[in-house]
Amino acid sequence: MERIGGYLVERKLGEGGMGTVFLARTRGGRAVALKVAKAELAADPVFRERFRSEVEAARAVGGFHTAPVVDADVDGDPLWLATAYIPGPTLAARLAAQGAMDEPQLRALAAALAEALESIHSCGLVHRDLKPGNIIMAEDGPRVLDFGIARAVESTRLTATGTAFGTPGFLAPEQALGNDVTGAADVFALGAVLVAAAGGSAWGEGTPMGLMYRSVHEPPNVSAVPAALVDLVSACLAKNPADRPTPTALLDRLTGPPQEQTPPTAPPYTPTVAAPTPPTPHPHVPATPPYLPPPPVTAPPVAYGFGPPLPYGPPEAVLADRESRVVVNATGVILEVAGVAADFEWAEIAGVVRTPSTLGSRLTVTVRLWDGGVYACELNARRSARLAEWIAHLDPVLGRYLAGR
Repeated sequence: MERIGGYLVERKLGEGGMGTVFLARTRGGRAVALKVAKAELAADPVFRERFRSEVEAARAVGGFHTAPVVDADVDGDPLWLATAYIPGPTLAARLAAQGAMDEPQLRALAAALAEALESIHSCGLVHRDLKPGNIIMAEDGPRVLDFGIARAVESTRLTATGTAFGTPGFLAPEQALGNDVTGAADVFALGAVLVAAAGGSAWGEGTPMGLMYRSVHEPPNVSAVPAALVDLVSACLAKNPADRPTPTALLDRLTGPPQEQTPPTAPPYTPTVAAPTPPTPHPHVPATPPYLPPPPVTAPPVAYGFGPPLPYGPPEAVLADRESRVVVNATGVILEVAGVAADFEWAEIAGVVRTPSTLGSRLTVTVRLWDGGVYACELNARRSARLAEWIAHLDPVLGRYLAGR
């Protein structure tokens, strides 16, 4: 087996915009998520310097709601980062398997994520890409992935393309506009995550540009959110970063301010302790609880975080014009417009719709996610015959993977 940085690689967990994630083990057998940067990113001195500073800050992030950094090589070739391996499905996969959360579940999720952001922000970090796919639903509660590396990737993408880094639908207005980003952007994303977890979509459906436009100029759609949480979620989604609550303020609203512990007062007298009465023997009768919860539904496994997952199986359908491309294979669907790609795995996809234009030779492919996100890509076939070929090729592939949805 291959070794990277002294870690024994067992298998690939996923692949994304920053690199490849492996399940690996220390010499003593402990599991880690080993994230190896792409060679082209590692060759960028801007990325290397930012990666170094962010990893140093990320090492200080603690708490129960993150995957802590345990090791890294910021000077070598390749660059890599090791975090504690947190088994469990992503929030996106959990929503796909079990549907929307109720109010108590949403409160618990909000408190856990607010506590994670409080820990991250206290170390001078901003996540910048909080979304259901970057949240692991571990046995002991939600964990936030990929803090400490988002800014390093952002610096490279901004330098290379001049585009905003993040995921439309969860992107704060200041990110969409290219303005300075603070921890308030993560609070905005938290609000959008809660809307998605409630079964809605804060900014509706449409193209990535359309979602970003509405996040900047239109009020959010919080109709799916339970009434008791609407004010809190709406505050998170305020347009002005200064109007959003801090993670600590969110925790206060969700759980109440922390209470100071006071030592117990000694009683003014010596309490009398009664002698225990011997128990009366009774025949053993199994206890019957008043309520037995249904067995948990296990969500399908989803690739670990480390940036958006990219399909790495052979493509089964590829549609492309001069500016856009749609790829479908056994792993999922990738939509690419003007060099910017959005990739989705089948576990998070609720449906895919292809819509030919009534006039001309254009085809729109729309991906709908279980968390409420909707993404579209328009292609120009230029000829009706080519459009017919695209549809004839695409339909059976989509039918195979979408059967039963």
